[in-house]
Amino acid sequence: MPFLDRLRPHWHGILAAGVSALIGWLTFIANQTVPILDRFDLAIHETGHLLAAFMPEVVMFFAGSVAQVAFPLAMAWYFGFKRNEYAAAGFCLAWAGTSAWDVSVYAADATTQALPLIGGGTHDWAWILGRFNALDRTEQVAGFIEATGALLLLMGIVVALWPRQSDEAPDVSRIAVAAALPVRSPRAIAGDPWGSDLPKDAA
Repeated sequence: MPFLDRLRPHWHGILAAGVSALIGWLTFIANQTVPILDRFDLAIHETGHLLAAFMPEVVMFFAGSVAQVAFPLAMAWYFGFKRNEYAAAGFCLAWAGTSAWDVSVYAADATTQALPLIGGGTHDWAWILGRFNALDRTEQVAGFIEATGALLLLMGIVVALWPRQSDEAPDVSRIAVAAALPVRSPRAIAGDPWGSDLPKDAA
């Protein structure tokens, strides 16, 4: 079918956009964590804390939440700008959006601290907002993080569907260079290549 034939070259982007929309629906609409990504986000979160363990305390508390959003953003940059793979880049942007949603839930819990913490310890966002005397603005901070995540999700869907240049498109610059090169006659090349520019009676 002609319609399916037109879609076939773009199926990677369509699939990535569909999966991105699905994980976006799970988080922002159904308020559910994405099963596989949630575990991976948690691992990145804890790794961020470990890497910042010897830095100032405020950096260490921020590091977990920042890391779990920054990692998929870095992957989106790699796939988008280094490999021109828009489907993968779009999915990674959407992943960053859902990870930001996780962070917003954590931030919103700063005043009640009802969420279970891995290994106990101090609630990151309770410490952060308390440090800056902003516990009374918990809802606004969490809302801003959630809105940022939703924006990243929408950007991911758009990027995944972005039309990519065909791999078989001709390289115009090479064609232009080839057209500007002098063309030698077959007789000169077959005889004396060095004399290709000599007049006919000089041979």
